Amino acid sequence: MKLVKMLVNDEPRWGILKDGKVDLLKKAPYEEIVESGERVDYDETKLLAPCDPTKIVAIGKNYYDHALEVNEPIPDNPTIFIKPSTCLNVHLGEVEYAPLSKRVDYEGELAFVVKKTAKKVSAANAAEYILGYTCLNDVTARDIQKSDAQWARGKGYDGFAPVGPILTDEVDPSAGIEISTYLNGELKQHSNTDKLMWNIPYLLEFITECMTLLPGDVVTTGTPAGIGPMERGDRVEVRIEGIGSLINVIK
Repeated sequence: MKLVKMLVNDEPRWGILKDGKVDLLKKAPYEEIVESGERVDYDETKLLAPCDPTKIVAIGKNYYDHALEVNEPIPDNPTIFIKPSTCLNVHLGEVEYAPLSKRVDYEGELAFVVKKTAKKVSAANAAEYILGYTCLNDVTARDIQKSDAQWARGKGYDGFAPVGPILTDEVDPSAGIEISTYLNGELKQHSNTDKLMWNIPYLLEFITECMTLLPGDVVTTGTPAGIGPMERGDRVEVRIEGIGSLINVIK
């Protein structure tokens, strides 16, 4: 199932994407999958981020090659940080360059959206808490991140978490799916989810041991090597096999 969230008559609506058409739902999909009988054209809709997060929980340094490129030791446990819900941005949305920063980076990542309240979930039961997978760009003001004692400001600017365009349960990250990032059409990042240090079931268990995830929350799983700066006017694309391309412009 491929889910999308969009504006229909200025109202946020969820739907199921089928052959270029979207069958609208009566409710958010983590409440109940019930079609309303309404149908719209996918190409004529304004997409929203396919989630409703109270928080975006992110994992730092979850690919070995990325840990090495930033000259940091391999951690013993996942590194968790949180991006506020005001970071949320959309497919084809503009990302405002942080005015106090002199280096704003792309970080292409695989993310998932939580289906139901998750607290102290075991890895063995993780799948029943995941609504689907999507693309995310963990935009980062790198100089601010490095200068601060923690990452909240450098990672937390408004619009610094584009998500989308779709949310799908038709991919299996454990089987290995390709993830790539392009800057102005040039390939900058390329890896596979089989290179994650900690797999998604383990991440869900680790996160929910300390905090409760709510329906619509987003968990993003880390970026591979190849991070780099963007400039105003640049076009960045995060492309994940089986999901599609998340495209944004820096302004």
